[in-house]
Formats: sequence, structure tokens, C-alpha cells
Amino acid sequence: MSISLFQIFSIGIGPSSSHTMGPMRAALQFITDIENNGRLDEVANIRVELFGSLAMTGEGHGTDIAVLLGLEGEKPQECDPFSVQHRIQFIINNCTIHLLAKRVISFHKETDLIFHKGRRLPYHSNAMRFKAFDEFGAELYKQIFYSVGGGFILDHEQIFAPVDEENAADVPYPFSTCEELLSHCLHEGKTIAEIALENEKTWRSEEEIRQGILKIWSVMQDSVKRGCATEGILPGGLEVKRRASSLLRRLENGPTQDPSYVLDWISLFALAVNEENAAGGRIVTAPTNGAAGVIPAVLHYYLKFCEGASEEGVIEFFLTAGVVGVLYKENASFSAAEMGCQGEVGVACSMAAAGLAAALGATNAQIENAAEIGMEHNLGLTCDPIAGLVQVPCIERNTMGGIQAVNACRLAMHGDGEHLVSLDQVIKTMYQTGLDMKHQYKETSEGGLAIHVPVNIPKC
Repeated sequence: MSISLFQIFSIGIGPSSSHTMGPMRAALQFITDIENNGRLDEVANIRVELFGSLAMTGEGHGTDIAVLLGLEGEKPQECDPFSVQHRIQFIINNCTIHLLAKRVISFHKETDLIFHKGRRLPYHSNAMRFKAFDEFGAELYKQIFYSVGGGFILDHEQIFAPVDEENAADVPYPFSTCEELLSHCLHEGKTIAEIALENEKTWRSEEEIRQGILKIWSVMQDSVKRGCATEGILPGGLEVKRRASSLLRRLENGPTQDPSYVLDWISLFALAVNEENAAGGRIVTAPTNGAAGVIPAVLHYYLKFCEGASEEGVIEFFLTAGVVGVLYKENASFSAAEMGCQGEVGVACSMAAAGLAAALGATNAQIENAAEIGMEHNLGLTCDPIAGLVQVPCIERNTMGGIQAVNACRLAMHGDGEHLVSLDQVIKTMYQTGLDMKHQYKETSEGGLAIHVPVNIPKC
């Protein structure tokens, strides 16, 4: 295990971790590699080609925008979402791009950024090919990148390179399965969160870990606040109305004795985050952008409705949820282009259920059970976004994931931790289900709701 929770939870902008944040990082890496090789001043033209899911739904997910920002040197965690529209319009209007904010070259979006719809490269559906040319048309450098989910990227060489065990992070409690993780817990007499904390100390001090988690939580809280305060129509052409602000007013002014009152608050928190994500606002991948509302919703539920909720509980939540995310990352995938939405909202639900159980003082066995329940009932969940936008069914689906996570936690804590299906077994099942799922249901907008709900979005 050499993945930090700060890779699972990363700050960025919407609407997609695999289609926005990953391509932005890939474009930045490509142009940075050229600069590091001392050839930036030779670049006269850049060509970018998108394949698979990136080509099919990239326009609705902002992939083209992300690539342009990355070439200009932008990082997801530092990008100002309020400046994006102006910057992209400047590139389009002037037919130029400012590489790493250092070199201006000609760039025509229509011909230099190509969506190869219906074509796929062999390894992964989220593939990008970058090429740089000099003033005579000679190729200076090329690279293929894959956006493999949650904002993670791999280049072509990394895909086929053998695992470098010698240079892997030497964590004190290595594990690749939940069974191994629980074995460490039993042997050391520690909770899952305590094991996670010791491993995180490989990269940061305990105080840095704590402050880093609280920063992530602060960004999540800010996204809820912005989502609750903003009204209007989401961009993209579906005319989807933002609902969080009106729901908040009803909850604040309506009856509190309704049994569904708490569920409505969970839905509110999730709606707020994912409406912000759909609008290209700042959010935290948890573990993806498309599923970014589940964990903030459950954490807000914890602090608002759970007796004894505390900052320490928030820390324990993140440590535990992060470890569960690592298990999915190592043994399956966060990528909807590989797994369908079970790899996004399903994983987020599983992580949130485990994190909430930990914050509420559950045993390690109950935490594992909560995570398992959270995924078991999301198996087979498809990704079929209408018009390729992260709006329908994505926004509402986060409300379902948050409510399911709370229910999974409660079911697990009503038991003693004994259960028939293990988390390792359900992760394996999820992975195989994703492999078996038709490509139409894996973020291509070629199946499901995307074809049975006709829309006519005018081209800009």
C-alpha cells in the first residue's frame, strides 16, 4: 500500500475527476516534460487527440477546457474556477495558447484538439495522445496518457512498466487486502484509523496529516455553503435547475418532526456539492468528482445529527474512509469508464459508511461490514449521463449514495460485526462486474438514460 489518503481526497474543480482533473494534469505533465528537456522554445504547434470515453463525453465533462488550462500551466488544486470561462474564450478568440505562461504559440481548437468519437486505445477508455511540433512541422515529443479515475493519470510507459517494489513507499503496516489490514489491527490492538495514521506518517508528520484533513474538510464545507447559496440553471444545455438553495429554505422553515427530515438534510448536502461540481466549482474528489457529494453529505449528517460528534470524529472518518478508498484503488478502479458508476458513487458510499461507523465508535469488524454493505447494494450501477453532462442522473445519485451510506453504517452497527460477505469479496465482485458491463454503460452516453431521454442541445 503506497497510496496516501491525500491522493484519494484531492482538491480541484468540476465537473469530473477523470475527464477534467486527469486531463488537466496530463496536459501539464506533457508540457512540463518538454520544458524539462529544454525544448519549450522550439514548440510551434501542439496537437491533442482524445479517445474512448474522453471523446464521447469529454465536451460535456469539460475535457477540452481542462487540456487547454493544463497546457497553460494550471493545476487543479490551484485553478480559479471563476477565471476559466474568460481564459478559454481568450484562447479561442485569439487562436493562441500561452504554454506554461511562458511561450505563446498558435492554437486552433477546432483542428488542434480532436475528439475521436468511437475510437479507443487498447489499455483504457480514457486515453489522450499529445504531440508537439517545431516550426517546420517536425515532431519534437509525443506521449499517451490515461486518466484512470479519481484524477490519477498514467503515461504509456507507466502502464507497461513492471511494479517497482524497491522504490515503493515503505509503510509500517503494508496491506493489499482488507483481510491483511484487519490482521494488522488485531495484532497491534489498533483501530483501522490508527493503522491508517501510522502509514500516513510515512509521508507527513501527525500534525501535517491532521491539518491536511481539516483543510480538505474545510473545502468540502465551503462547497456545501456555495451550493446552498447559489440559484439558477446549470450550464450545458439541459436546463437543470439548481435545487439546494430552495430545499434549504424549506428545511429551515418547515416542520422538524417529519420522519424524513434527516434524510432531506442528507440530500441537501449532497445536492449542494454536486451542483457546484456540475457548474465547474471547487470541490474535493471523494474519491471522484462525480461522487464528490456523498462523503460531505454524510459528514455533515454526522456533525448535525449524531450525539457526541467532534473534530476528532471527523479525523477518524477521513482516515478510515481513505483506507477503504485505497483498497478499491488497489484492487479495482474509481473510473466510471472502466467500472460504471459503481466505481464512483458505489465506492463513495462504501467509504462513507466505513468512515461514519468509525466516527461513531464501531468495532473494526462493524466498520468492514458497513463498507461491504455500502458497495454490495451498488453492484452493477451504470454510468449513463444524459448528453455527457455530470448532471442527470449524477447529482441526485449522490443523494442516494449518502442516504445508503448512513443506512449501511446503521445496519452494521446493529450487528456484532459477523457477516457472510467480506469487503474483499465485494471489491472483487465489483471489479468483475465492471469488466463484464457493456461499454455503453460506462460513461459513453451510448446507453441507458442517455439514449432513452432525448435531448436537443444546440451547438455553441
